[in-house]
Amino acid sequence: MKKTDEIRLHKYLAQVGVASRRVAERLIIGGQVTVNGQPITDMGVRINPRKDEIEVEGRIIKPCQRRFYVMLNKPKGVIASTADPQKRPIATDFVRGIEARLYPVGRLDYHSEGLLLLTNDGEFAHQLMHPRFKLPKEYLVKVKGTPPQKAMNLLRNGIRLEDGKTKPCWVTVIGHTGKNSWLSITLTEGRNRQIRRMCQAVKHPVMKIKRVRYGNLSLGELGPGEFRLLTAQEIKGLLNYTEES
Repeated sequence: MKKTDEIRLHKYLAQVGVASRRVAERLIIGGQVTVNGQPITDMGVRINPRKDEIEVEGRIIKPCQRRFYVMLNKPKGVIASTADPQKRPIATDFVRGIEARLYPVGRLDYHSEGLLLLTNDGEFAHQLMHPRFKLPKEYLVKVKGTPPQKAMNLLRNGIRLEDGKTKPCWVTVIGHTGKNSWLSITLTEGRNRQIRRMCQAVKHPVMKIKRVRYGNLSLGELGPGEFRLLTAQEIKGLLNYTEES
């Protein structure tokens, strides 16, 4: 076997659209991947895709010939995942007519809605989710009350949360609804429930979150539960962020 024919197992699984690298690593560690019938749990294993038979959860993996890049307007009350033990609706339930195993790029929590990317291109997903690339993500956020200038400055400059101080972000008030306010918040990091925790820390709890922009992509007129394929130009624009960072 030539060295040039080999590739790390987790990278191969991402390339052929099984899962993102992060999820592929979990599958390997969990003993759900076999190579030529042998369970593999070592992250350093290299394989030859032309000669080795790879199975994930008992399913033989073959290279996917076509890559799909999908924008979904995820409704509230939907899990941004490929499965849910509680049997709640999942994002891929809304993407019909595509013969590929798609999975979400990054997070968008159960109670939030808006722009969510899905793909079967693990390398593409890995690039977009890597912390060093700092893709801007814009959210429309409804909070209780009207945050004073001190609270706005804290949100913009960084707030100490249990997992560390948040990075500076762009925040502005864009409107009011009765006693509540609408903010536009643009982040370049993606911690779990970050906006909810930030707003809670300044005592203006979140009532609603909608993601409307991801890098060069805008949600536009896409309705809740609707999806569309990205154009070649949009895909290139996203990758440009990873090249320029």
